[in-house]
Amino acid sequence: MGNEPCADNYGPVNVMELRERIFQETEREKAQDYLWNELVLLQSQTFRTVKGLEYTYQIRGNEMLVSRKTKSITKASVDLALEKIIELSGEVAGPKKLKCFGASYLYPIFIEMGLIKSS
Repeated sequence: MGNEPCADNYGPVNVMELRERIFQETEREKAQDYLWNELVLLQSQTFRTVKGLEYTYQIRGNEMLVSRKTKSITKASVDLALEKIIELSGEVAGPKKLKCFGASYLYPIFIEMGLIKSS
């Protein structure tokens, strides 16, 4: 990810700043907004699942449309995953630990963002 600007009202964000903002933010809604804005910036980038399957995604409103899925991942599911990441302090040992719909696609994105420490 690097130093791409964040599409929010809070200014440019790099990986470490994003992680710091999300983990230190006391208002959960703001943390969720930081994350969603970064997801918007990363759309169309190619990712790989833990099993090595390539995919991309597009954001449409409050939904994430993954190229390998017929159903979308809602913002609410992303928010649940974020709560789990914060609860586990970024120490998430695999997609299933996120305990939300679409975890196998969210997990690699969160690693790229620096929210999950890769093993």
